[in-house]
Amino acid sequence: MSDLPLVSIVTPSYNQGRFLEATLRSVLEQDYPNIEYLVVDGASTDNSVEIIRKYADRITWWVSEKDSGQSEAVNKGLRRARGEIVGWLNSDDLYQPGAVSAAVAAFRSHPEAGLFYADALAIDANGKPFNLMRARQYSLTDLMAFNIICQPAAFMRHSVLEQVEYLNPAYQLLMDNLLWMCMARIAPIVYVPQTWAAARYHDQAKNRTRGAAYGQEAKLLIDDLKSRPEFAEIYAVDEKRIMAGVNRFDAFYLTDAGQPGGALRAYGRSFSLHLPTALGDWKHILLAFFSLLGLQKVRALYDRLRTRRLKRDK
Repeated sequence: MSDLPLVSIVTPSYNQGRFLEATLRSVLEQDYPNIEYLVVDGASTDNSVEIIRKYADRITWWVSEKDSGQSEAVNKGLRRARGEIVGWLNSDDLYQPGAVSAAVAAFRSHPEAGLFYADALAIDANGKPFNLMRARQYSLTDLMAFNIICQPAAFMRHSVLEQVEYLNPAYQLLMDNLLWMCMARIAPIVYVPQTWAAARYHDQAKNRTRGAAYGQEAKLLIDDLKSRPEFAEIYAVDEKRIMAGVNRFDAFYLTDAGQPGGALRAYGRSFSLHLPTALGDWKHILLAFFSLLGLQKVRALYDRLRTRRLKRDK
């Protein structure tokens, strides 16, 4: 394995025993032979530690101790990582078979790049796919307008990660978005049109329990970037498109959080700033509108149609 780059995978976990074993196995059963796996548990009170111990002989390093939140937990693992390539997989998400091998191949093909990302399935609590979250090749401006890289489908070059000094613990929801922006500023980022991960959506996931907070943190993040000289010029050139993206992002999460009125107001702000950006979310706009009318079954129908399309496209 001496000619194969070491890949470090970090999993932060807190009371996710329901999903944790599937996450661990999705890493441990990868076909790439040179992986170190670091698991950082935040002193869980459920059966998480028991599950980790079950696989301890195959985990490079793990700990279970209190921390201040996800950013600190991830950073704790990232700072111990020795791999040339680094991935971060939350304890309710999954890697697809062959994801690590595909990421290594991409890094070898583009030695100048600092970040690679791909598409990801959206799965429910039972692991059933209901959507394919497709990305595309993004610029730094696209990232600042909150075109989203699905975090579990991203792999980083360790040397570039060190230059941007890991996750900013001031953010608890959008720390990954800020990390991608900082990395994109100093090294190319590359989209790979493959499916590398599955992101799990369930009742206890942050996107459902704290949906309204995402837009609030997005606005704080943009204010932060405006104060940094290295981002301020980009913001000044594309202010309307970036702020339209911020409002579209806010609206998306308000819709998922069951606040269609607030979502439609945010979509209205996005429309007024940059119409093409707002229209990129037209399906969610319709979903928010029907939800406001009390047609709650529309969401279930929407998810069923997406699931059928996924099965048809396989």
